[in-house]
Amino acid sequence: MTAWDKVAEGKSIENAKASLEAHGMNVFVVEDRNAAREKVLELIPRGSEVYNQSSVTLEECGLHKEFEDDSKYDSLKKRVWGENDKEKRAALRRQSVAPEYSVGSCAAVTEDGKLVWASNTGSQLAPYVYGAEKVVLVVGAQKVTKDFDAAMKRIENYVFPLEDARALKAYGVHSNISKLLVISKEVAPDRITVVIAKEKLGY
Repeated sequence: MTAWDKVAEGKSIENAKASLEAHGMNVFVVEDRNAAREKVLELIPRGSEVYNQSSVTLEECGLHKEFEDDSKYDSLKKRVWGENDKEKRAALRRQSVAPEYSVGSCAAVTEDGKLVWASNTGSQLAPYVYGAEKVVLVVGAQKVTKDFDAAMKRIENYVFPLEDARALKAYGVHSNISKLLVISKEVAPDRITVVIAKEKLGY
């Protein structure tokens, strides 16, 4: 275990929760991945249009399976990957930038209320910033950091090497910290919800 995958103490989690709420986001703290999965499914009505972003956290929670294998949701990702017509697939990809619900995770959550992402292509960032009507994020408590500087150290020293190895194995190419996103405040009421699980989830 490293300093970056150690589950945050209760006080740090509560500080992050209070700060995120003060910055216009909804926050639920749950015990584990099972409770996180149930909370997300409770937040998203059956039949909703959902685009679940690529995420080790969602995989470990079983949420990819819930959204992609369950006909009770309109899975945009399933529709994108199931479409063979080039023009129709491109149209679905554009639609995926502004889904009803975008579900994913982030690289770090700071105690002073910032959500932080790093990405190579940036493909998942637009829905979080503005496109999605609702954003639901699942975050393992090991991702809670003191501040933005600590969040960047976490990304550079821990998250990136793991993501680089995953990308090389999955796609045959290296990853890179090409684009960063920081959300420090949400002005649209009830748009962003963060579910923090008090265990290690993803990286």
